[in-house]
Amino acid sequence: MSNKVNKNVLRAGTITAGTALMLLMSSPAFALTRDDGDDPGPGLSVIETLGLYVVAPIVIFLIIAGLVIVSDKSRKQAQS
Repeated sequence: MSNKVNKNVLRAGTITAGTALMLLMSSPAFALTRDDGDDPGPGLSVIETLGLYVVAPIVIFLIIAGLVIVSDKSRKQAQS
């Protein structure tokens, strides 16, 4: 095998080992047992989830874009 192939194999093995190690270290985060003081609230409905993670960011983006456009137009009118 060539030197380049050996380097690629070593790199792939290192990344695989690192990823596996990170997954093993984070495994307690996936535990199903509750901790003391853990009090999860009720889950979100589909509509609430879509509103929170889809609609709200789009609305915030549109508001910011609108403010940028309005401030840009007011600068162009002041220069003319």
